[in-house]
Amino acid sequence: MSQPRIPVTVITGFLGAGKTTLLSNLMRDCKQRRLAILVNEFGEVSIDGALLRGEGGEGKEGSGVEIHDLSNGLVAYDDDADFLPTMLALWQRRSLIDHVLIETSGLALPTAVMEQLQSEALAPYFVLDATLAVVDTPLLLAGEFRQATAGANQDLDQSVAGLFDMQLANADIVVLNKIDALGEPALLDAEARVRALAPSIRFIELAQKAKLDTRLTLGLHLHEPANTEHRHYGPMASIPGLKMRPLANQRLLDGHSHGSLGAHSHGLSTHKHFHEQDPGWLSFLLRSTQAQDADTLREAIAAIARSEPLLRIKGFAPTTSGEGRLLVQGVRSRIELRHEADAAPARHAQLVFIGYHPSRARVMEKLNALTGTTWR
Repeated sequence: MSQPRIPVTVITGFLGAGKTTLLSNLMRDCKQRRLAILVNEFGEVSIDGALLRGEGGEGKEGSGVEIHDLSNGLVAYDDDADFLPTMLALWQRRSLIDHVLIETSGLALPTAVMEQLQSEALAPYFVLDATLAVVDTPLLLAGEFRQATAGANQDLDQSVAGLFDMQLANADIVVLNKIDALGEPALLDAEARVRALAPSIRFIELAQKAKLDTRLTLGLHLHEPANTEHRHYGPMASIPGLKMRPLANQRLLDGHSHGSLGAHSHGLSTHKHFHEQDPGWLSFLLRSTQAQDADTLREAIAAIARSEPLLRIKGFAPTTSGEGRLLVQGVRSRIELRHEADAAPARHAQLVFIGYHPSRARVMEKLNALTGTTWR
């Protein structure tokens, strides 16, 4: 008797949508499952991987979690030499793993991973459980993912809109995140926009601070051979406390047939073509050996984000007190800086900047001037 395949959940979403926070919450709420998490980032260092390890994951007694960093910014592309060996290594240790979660970078489409899971090399061992697209709902409502018709940022807007649309189109479930301050009219508006952009998705879920019931995230069996037991309109719909939000124009998941990714799979050629035609997305890392004042660093990064074509800024910095570390999370001009008192002190500061044709030299010059410290 052959061994059952390991289910895989792919988590996609644009830069800063909350994918890593979603994973962090899953790790804490899913103690009964042994998880392997693959983190893919568009940058020189794995900030997200470090965050997950610090949030009670890998290496902590009873965590049941292992975390792997995939250095290629576009996971499962032809030139990604890490993905296939990592997955096959996980299969060799299948007795220790119940579920695999793959976080794609904010600038990747999930289609490459989905197609690799259907390949001869992986299909006998792994099965796609579901693909989740996490959305920054306030940005969606603000029209930040629309294609501009004119203006200085037309190329950037069109690139963002195209990538965002394709991430949604290839998802089973869309997670509307960061809804804490939104009322019912705004949520209905957000759902309507998602349905208009991606009419073939199966469900829309709401998440405050990227927190979802694990029953809405893992073990959904959406791509196994047809079996009515696994349909949300069957046993899942009767679980107390679940708030499933099926799309109004679908019945019994008829938008996607079970056992096939036909509605999703655009193929690697489409996946590669998108990025080959739009090489403007760049990432760079700046480091400093000096401790940073929290308020000064926050104001400096906010000023830079307002003046430069940056969509994502994240990293760590040592504190002036020497205790804990500063965690920096920036999405466009929205900058959050938190003192993590319980974290191990940062030995040096490192910030990853991701943008559309950004100037590393100009950002470094401004950061040096605004913080009064030296960055290289």
